[in-house]
Amino acid sequence: MTPVKLYPPKPEKVYFYGTCLVDIFFPEAGLDGVRLLEREGIEVVFPEDQTCCGQPAYTSGYESEARAVAESQLALFPEPWPIVVPSGSCGGMMRTHYPALFAGTNSEVRAMEVAGRIFELTEFLVHVCHLQLEDRGAPEKVAMHTSCSARREMGLAETGPALLAKLGHVELVEQARAAECCGFGGTFAVRHPEVSAAMVEDKTQAIEATGTKRFVTSDCGCLMNIGGRFEHQEKPVQGEHIASYLWRRTS
Repeated sequence: MTPVKLYPPKPEKVYFYGTCLVDIFFPEAGLDGVRLLEREGIEVVFPEDQTCCGQPAYTSGYESEARAVAESQLALFPEPWPIVVPSGSCGGMMRTHYPALFAGTNSEVRAMEVAGRIFELTEFLVHVCHLQLEDRGAPEKVAMHTSCSARREMGLAETGPALLAKLGHVELVEQARAAECCGFGGTFAVRHPEVSAAMVEDKTQAIEATGTKRFVTSDCGCLMNIGGRFEHQEKPVQGEHIASYLWRRTS
């Protein structure tokens, strides 16, 4: 069972942890996440030495390698500000697994302190910023995919849909496989490509069956996997990170 998260008042400053996939494939999603926070009057600090959270190595069973990567991240957040992450998988790694990863080491206390300040972006916008949105986009239907890590590790199945519900011209359509994995799972897609391909095929069929031409997600791994499958199928369904979708419709 996911423990109850206590939410602070809206702070003056936050750290932003951009994630590898944002950095390499979807930089605009990170920039739009920063823009949403700044529009709320929050100063966003981006530690430039950030790299990987260690999740790919950790979920592949290489704990010592994951610890070495994660160790370098712990020193990036010296001030007691919230750490906002535009990804449930990286957020889940840092909040849920860092304490166990560093248990019994000299970094145990620091890891637990950092873990307690981790917030996934949609979670932070809903529960800390209490974000209000004025929808300036045309009416459309959109499907939402919430990553497994956000849904199960962080207990955030409702924050993405809650933000979309604030857009007056958007109809959120429910896909039949809303709670199922898209098949990406970090290195899972590399180690088990046939299984991954079957899973994402099911996911794209479920999204397409809703009649929408657009899906949004808060995780770039899922965005890359589902969007790539639609592109391979030559289907006219576009994917977008929820940060970019919210910013585009309200700016």
